[in-house]
Amino acid sequence: MNARVLVLNASFEPINVCTERRAVVMIFKGVARMEEHNGHMLHSQRIEMHAPSVIRLTEYRHIPFERRSLSRKNILLRDHSCCQYCGKQFAPSELTLDHIVPRSRGGESSWDNLVACCKRCNHRKGNRTPEESNMNLLRRPRAFSLHVNRQIMRYIGRADETWRKYLFYESDGHSDLCVRA
Repeated sequence: MNARVLVLNASFEPINVCTERRAVVMIFKGVARMEEHNGHMLHSQRIEMHAPSVIRLTEYRHIPFERRSLSRKNILLRDHSCCQYCGKQFAPSELTLDHIVPRSRGGESSWDNLVACCKRCNHRKGNRTPEESNMNLLRRPRAFSLHVNRQIMRYIGRADETWRKYLFYESDGHSDLCVRA
């Protein structure tokens, strides 16, 4: 019941990811309906149903612009736990946060100046800018937005074929930039 389920607005716009358990509750309350299932069956004493993989809200919900808080967890989520210099994917515990413009040179702790970085690349870069250390960023960092949130949904749902038609994979060339370490 902890599998991930894609949540669509009534307009079929992807807006969130929730657990299978939460999705079933939303379906039974009439707040959402199942659009896709993952092939597994859920059983209770009286009911048997397909496990949802995509649900859609029955009524349109206005989603206000929400700025996510700047945190290590959110930076690693945005960067898919991938070093933004060498392109290798690591466990979150093996990554550091790198200030593109070092703090000692006036660089701020902001969405635009922080990236996920492996310890080896962070040590190599040191107290220099990427240009000075002859290192290139895979992509310029940016704050969370609806676009970044959709990138994360695409990344999370990469293995679930039922999500593909709702997340427009072909429009984003960044989903496969990381390689396993």
